[in-house]
Amino acid sequence: MHLTDAFAPVGHHKLIFGGPVGAGKTTAIGAASDIPPLRTEAPILGGPGQSRPLTGAVLDYGAMTLGDGCTLHLYGTPGRERFDFMWELLAEDALALILLIDNSRPDALDQLHFHLGAFSRFIRDTALSVGITHCDLGGGLTLDDYQAELERAGFGCVPVFVVDPRCRRDVCLLIEAALSVLDPVARA
Repeated sequence: MHLTDAFAPVGHHKLIFGGPVGAGKTTAIGAASDIPPLRTEAPILGGPGQSRPLTGAVLDYGAMTLGDGCTLHLYGTPGRERFDFMWELLAEDALALILLIDNSRPDALDQLHFHLGAFSRFIRDTALSVGITHCDLGGGLTLDDYQAELERAGFGCVPVFVVDPRCRRDVCLLIEAALSVLDPVARA
């Protein structure tokens, strides 16, 4: 991955991936990581009709080596709200949030608003990019719908993309978009 010339990281840096259960955080970190990712998944204890046998329980971790030799650490937050205590811990000293939203969910905009609220202070101090996943599975929302919601919530100039979390190129696009809006002087 090549970062824009405006961002020159030194040493080690950290990004977090957030979003609801099933949005693709674990998959995205696995796709982008240059090392075998660490996954802390646990069985889902839910009612009938669970479409997934496992969910992220504590965190996911991967790492990328950037063009200048620096390491970008990738942390995935657990999607279940009962693990929200981990969100703030993982966000500490991170450069940006990569927010993944599952477009096939009927409450996709509610999930967007929930996570914007949960990470509001962090986002305002750092950067954000939004990846819309599972567009192939249905859902009538468009990128314009998400951008309009972000603007209504006071997050106007946020990069939003349709992504396949299995595709390294798509995940790297989200990462580069978030990093490109950082002020390199403020982060030095």
